[in-house]
Amino acid sequence: MKKTKPFLVVIALLLLVISCKKVNEVKPVEVISLKNEFKENFYMGVAINESQIEEQDSLETILISKEFNSITAENIMKSMFVHPSKDTFDFKLTDKYVAFGKKYNMFIHGHTLIWHSQLAPWFKTIKDSAEMASVMENHIKTIVSRYKGKINSWDVVNEALNEDGTLRNSVFLDTYGEDYLAYAFKLASESDPDTDLYYNDYNMTSVDKRNGAIKMIKRIQDKGIKVDGIGMQGHWRLDSPSIEVIEESILAYAELGVKVAITELDINVLPSPWDLVGAEVSQNFESSEKMNPYSKSLPDSIQIKFTKRYQDIFKLFLKHQDKISRVTFWGLSDSHTWLNNWPIEGRTNYPMIFDRRLQAKKAYDSIISLKK
Repeated sequence: MKKTKPFLVVIALLLLVISCKKVNEVKPVEVISLKNEFKENFYMGVAINESQIEEQDSLETILISKEFNSITAENIMKSMFVHPSKDTFDFKLTDKYVAFGKKYNMFIHGHTLIWHSQLAPWFKTIKDSAEMASVMENHIKTIVSRYKGKINSWDVVNEALNEDGTLRNSVFLDTYGEDYLAYAFKLASESDPDTDLYYNDYNMTSVDKRNGAIKMIKRIQDKGIKVDGIGMQGHWRLDSPSIEVIEESILAYAELGVKVAITELDINVLPSPWDLVGAEVSQNFESSEKMNPYSKSLPDSIQIKFTKRYQDIFKLFLKHQDKISRVTFWGLSDSHTWLNNWPIEGRTNYPMIFDRRLQAKKAYDSIISLKK
């Protein structure tokens, strides 16, 4: 019996080594999150506000960094904030925004360079094309050059179209003419050749507006100026636009040879006054009980429709993942959504997949389930 003990000891040691090796080979369990589940498909993004950029709420910071790998500045990069007077730029918050993205290893999107709304008032004093050309060059090149190699993509021009596909009246169109669009993309490309350049707009599923956008982008491309992508704002409702129409639009834009980003995604569950469509921020209407039916909570029947709507939308996104570069929610939670106050002040809306307590809704689970 004594002769067998060394043999048994050797066997025991071998088993211990094998066991330890297997333990060391066990991979850590990956946290379930939007960015982890969809990392092979497209970026999962969120628009963040000033307080979130400054990390004033630790719970919000944790949720943003856990769930998302892309960020968009909700407001702070618009001209009224970043270029408040002709000779003054204010980069305090935009620098913090870029630092936030770098800290959490995120894809950083710049929003927006040229937009008729939330425009610094001094822009409207410009009277002729020569002055506008000079102003646009200074504005775009100063901002884009500052963040060259740091901001991964830009909304170069935002919401330049009317619903019928024609160009919207603006100080840019009035002073420079329709070539202001191509000029803006040219300036941005010269300032940072490696960043992706997008045109961004709402109601991009509307046939007339879609055709107008395609015509506009082709016109820029024909001039030899690069456009890398179309931003389709996803300010959608429980029942419109249809999945079929969204799909038609994704395919139509992809045929231009550009990327398609789903931007500003939220699902409005409240009644729309007077058949209002779009996301024109200047519109406002009077409040009424009829227009604010869910002031306390969302009924189960609506919650079920809401959950299915998000799942159906993401099924479509996965179907066309080869065309989609990024999906960005327009706000972190129901507490941080512009839809609480638009187009009627003081309404209680529920458009996001995280509730007012930062808890994931069933809609979140329905999206995650598509990857299981």
